[in-house]
Amino acid sequence: MPDSPSARLSLSRRRLLTGSAAVLGAAGIGAAAATAATRSEATAPTVPFFGPHQAGITTPPQAHAHYIALDLRPGAGADEAVALLKLWTTDGARLTAGTSALADTEPELAQAPARLTMTVGFGPTFFDRVGQSGRRPPSVRQLPHFQIDRLEERWTGGDLLLRVASDDPVTAAHAVRVLLKNVRTLATIRWTQRGFRNAVGTHAPGQTMRNLMGNLDGTVNPTPGADVDGVVWADGSGQQWFAGGTTMVVRRIAMLLDTWDELDPDARDLTMGRRQDSGAPLTGTLEHDVPDFTRTRDGIPIIPANSHIARAHARTPAERFLRQAYNYDDPPPAGTTTNAGLIFVTYQRDIDTQFLPVQRRLAQADALNTWTRPIGSAVFAIPPGVHDGQFLGQGLFE
Repeated sequence: MPDSPSARLSLSRRRLLTGSAAVLGAAGIGAAAATAATRSEATAPTVPFFGPHQAGITTPPQAHAHYIALDLRPGAGADEAVALLKLWTTDGARLTAGTSALADTEPELAQAPARLTMTVGFGPTFFDRVGQSGRRPPSVRQLPHFQIDRLEERWTGGDLLLRVASDDPVTAAHAVRVLLKNVRTLATIRWTQRGFRNAVGTHAPGQTMRNLMGNLDGTVNPTPGADVDGVVWADGSGQQWFAGGTTMVVRRIAMLLDTWDELDPDARDLTMGRRQDSGAPLTGTLEHDVPDFTRTRDGIPIIPANSHIARAHARTPAERFLRQAYNYDDPPPAGTTTNAGLIFVTYQRDIDTQFLPVQRRLAQADALNTWTRPIGSAVFAIPPGVHDGQFLGQGLFE
């Protein structure tokens, strides 16, 4: 009875087990995008996977993001790394286009990508593991220790970075599961951080997010287009394979919300140098007004010199970078009431010249340090984007 349900099921299983390689060759990565393009953009908006830069960096931030650091398994090297990157490229292209990954056991969960993006990065140790130490971008190394750091090993370092983000938490969770289970023989998870921003539709597009302290977070960012391009993307000087890539800093910052709650509105505003309700600098009326750090009242600076914005603002054009923050709110340890904070991420051409000068000022004398603690830190090189037929990071291995 060749047409019986059991016979068809048996045949389906044999095809899955023996035909995956043929399916990969026949389907092609580009076919996935073509299939998803027939869907309504109103119900399943997509972000292009292929291009000169990886998606998820200058993409308007989605509501949900997963940051996952992995380590290559002991004994793994360049061959295993290439195999992993090829798998992620194939599955990432399909998932972000709204098509299920190969051998996806829950293909229904891939049908509404909701601006799903996948971004891959290489930690400083990755270059050593794959025999490419001499091709590591110079600023991609462990950050120096700052006096405010209380770093925990469980939130620090990593050979590889996988960032998955979507406006739909179900879509993001499914993509993470698929991408991780397909490489579990090649790498192990070092840490996972899940973050969130305001839900889609709760605020006007482009509105600055609020962190869990109640403050607008990310007011001062380069504007999309040429301004961002000049700040974020590497030109390949000395490392041609890295042209079109960028460097990423991930800092996990715990917020001491119980003691922050004790501050009155004026104390909060002076700590930040901005009004909590509007985000306006204390010398202005609107969020994006340029702060005047020289303005005084009765001889006293209106914006305190140790306020957060006074320490964080770029004092030269070379200190600008792209900020991208997500809130986290995890189950608190026993005996405590909160375990919340910020996954603070920056993108820049060069960490040494852009990020570090600002971070050093913050560590030295930022009034906000009383209520925040950096507990995690990692640095990654984000390779450039790919075109159909290539794999992420391919230039590093050529």
